[in-house]
Formats: sequence, C-alpha cells, structure tokens
Amino acid sequence: MNYPSPRPIRWHLALGLPALLVLGLLLLELTNLDMWLARLAYDNHAGQFFGKHSYWLENILHDRAKQIVIAVAVLSAVIFIATFALPRIRPYRRELGCMVLSMALSTSFVTPLKAVTAVQCPWSLTQFGGSETYSKVWDSRPATEHPGRCWPGGHAATGFSLFALYFALRDRRPRLARYAFGLAVGLGLVFSVGRMLQGAHFFSHNVWTAIFCWWICLGVYYAVLYRRPLSRGTAAKPQAVS
Repeated sequence: MNYPSPRPIRWHLALGLPALLVLGLLLLELTNLDMWLARLAYDNHAGQFFGKHSYWLENILHDRAKQIVIAVAVLSAVIFIATFALPRIRPYRRELGCMVLSMALSTSFVTPLKAVTAVQCPWSLTQFGGSETYSKVWDSRPATEHPGRCWPGGHAATGFSLFALYFALRDRRPRLARYAFGLAVGLGLVFSVGRMLQGAHFFSHNVWTAIFCWWICLGVYYAVLYRRPLSRGTAAKPQAVS
C-alpha cells in the first residue's frame, strides 16, 4: 500500500504548548478564577444558571450535536471495517484506524476519571443553590454521600475528540487537516462554554479535557501513522524539514 510520508512533528509546539497550559492550570489553582467565571453564568435573582433550562443548550448543543459527533465516529468505524473488503479504500485503512482509535480513547477515559476524582459540578455547590462543598481539582474532597462526577468534561471531550480527524488527515491532506483542527478547537470551545452556562463544569475542567484529548490523539497518531512498520525492507522516515 502507498502511504504518504509522515510530515515532521514540531515537538516544541505539540508538547510544549500543552505543557504551558498545564503549568497555567496548576497556577490557576491558586486563584478563584473558576469560581469567578461560574458566578458570571449564575442568575442570582432566578437562583439558577442562565442556561440551566435552555432548550438550545440542552437539546440542540448538548444532545443533538453530541449525536452528530458520535455518528462521525461510528461512520469512521464502519468505513474502517469496509477497507478489509473493498480494495479501493484499502489505502486509507491506517488513517481510519487511527481516527477510530483516537476518538474512542478520547471519550472513554472521561467516565473512569470522573469516578476517581469525584469533583463536584458548580450546580451542586452551596454557592449556587446546591448542598455540596466546593473543592478545587487537586484539593482533598469533603465527605459526602454524593461524590461529584464533573472532572474532566465529558461533553467537551466529545468536541475535542475531533483532534483525531486532524491527525488522520495530517499527512495526506494537510490543508484539510488544518480545517479539521479548527473544527475540533471550535466545537470543543462551544461545547465547553455551553456546559459552563448550564453550571455543569468550571472553566479549568474543560481546558484539562482539551489537553488530555490532544495528548491521546497525538500519541495514537505517533504510534499508528508516524512510526510505520518496515515496508519492503526500508523504514518509512519523516521528510526532512526544509
């Protein structure tokens, strides 16, 4: 099969920028930025978050939009399986496999991590009409009969999982890959803000989620597409940076 040569990875950007974001998030733990942003989304007169009962945020942006991304993942898996029977699309098998695995891992890590971390949602806190005590991401959790399930952000992960599409297109269609990157960032941000307006997540929850999704998709790309097995006795090497 003829696979395009992998384009060089700019590691100082691919790993350096997320590392800087992690440092920023750790420093953010020393501030009250998360709580301040949550208060901006809270209507004190109504006693609820502005988007708590929004049809558009809940039914369209949360449910329907999430279903569309899931449909993309399912369609990718179906086409990947079809590559074993249809020679015409067989050359795309590795890219499709990379995308399917990346999207699966980018969303499946969320639920187990929520259970382990037990971070409360804003809408559950006493500051916003709930009954739970606020604790930051890396703080110890106050005793409660109802552990939180809000870190990292599941809906944000759905949007940021489309980093997988960027990496699947990166070597074969670099220009289209840039659009896919913009789509993943844009959709992830929209999903994140939507859930913040509903009181489901703090700001930092969604940024952590974006970083995790990027690391997962980058790792799968590196393992599946960037480091290829030997072909005809010669290893496929990345092109030199001009």
